[in-house]
Amino acid sequence: MTGSAETSAASASDARFDALVAEATAASVDGWDFSWFDGRATEERPSWGYARAMADRMGAARAALDIQTGGGEVLASAPVLPPLTVATESWPPNVARATALLHPRGAVVVADADEPPLPFGDDAFDLVVSRHPVTTWWEEIARVLAPGGTYFSQQVGRESVFELVEYFLGPLTAEERGARDPQDARKAAEAAGLEVTDLRAERLRVEFRDIGAVVHFLRKVIWMVPGFTVDAYLPQLRSLHRLIESDGPFVAHSARFLIEALKPERPSTGLPRG
Repeated sequence: MTGSAETSAASASDARFDALVAEATAASVDGWDFSWFDGRATEERPSWGYARAMADRMGAARAALDIQTGGGEVLASAPVLPPLTVATESWPPNVARATALLHPRGAVVVADADEPPLPFGDDAFDLVVSRHPVTTWWEEIARVLAPGGTYFSQQVGRESVFELVEYFLGPLTAEERGARDPQDARKAAEAAGLEVTDLRAERLRVEFRDIGAVVHFLRKVIWMVPGFTVDAYLPQLRSLHRLIESDGPFVAHSARFLIEALKPERPSTGLPRG
């Protein structure tokens, strides 16, 4: 390739970079609708099918709570909701989005800071669910669950998409790598008095096919690279753009685990009834 041809190719690559980044920066990151990634990024789905399994449990519940609902998209996918259905969310744009989506279904959306205590009384729900909670407050979940009630959740596991995270932040510490271990979730649930009835984990292939997908992902999943902005990480973004153009999709691996826990029925006092 001649010098002029190389310059022309570099200019074209820079123009593609600018266009992809501008498009991704302008896109809305409200809610948990990931349709923007269609054709630009892919992620394998866990074998257990969280949304379908959650919907089955919703159909059999009387009173249910969805913690950190995002824009309410996953909860709204359930064909049948319990007579009493409540969702919590902390981010104002998501509160508005979830309200518009869930109110027509008869569900109530409560703006909540995602910190204890949950704004509900003891034993209020026979089903509590949560998809990808940032933090799980096990004692609060145990408190608001009715005896015999169930907590059902899909969560982000250890070292999820760390290939991408380390591209921007460099090598992570052993402590950072060990965070969100499914066995730690089991111990915390049991310490809160719950009985873990199911715990499964999987690692799943993720492909980012252009730099716009990377930018949109890091803007949407804000805890991956805290404080991410295009300006702050421009050198890494340009480098990754060139890597994707030369080698194909950037491959990472997400980590997911499913946990289901039961709140035991109250022990018998041994006293006769009546």
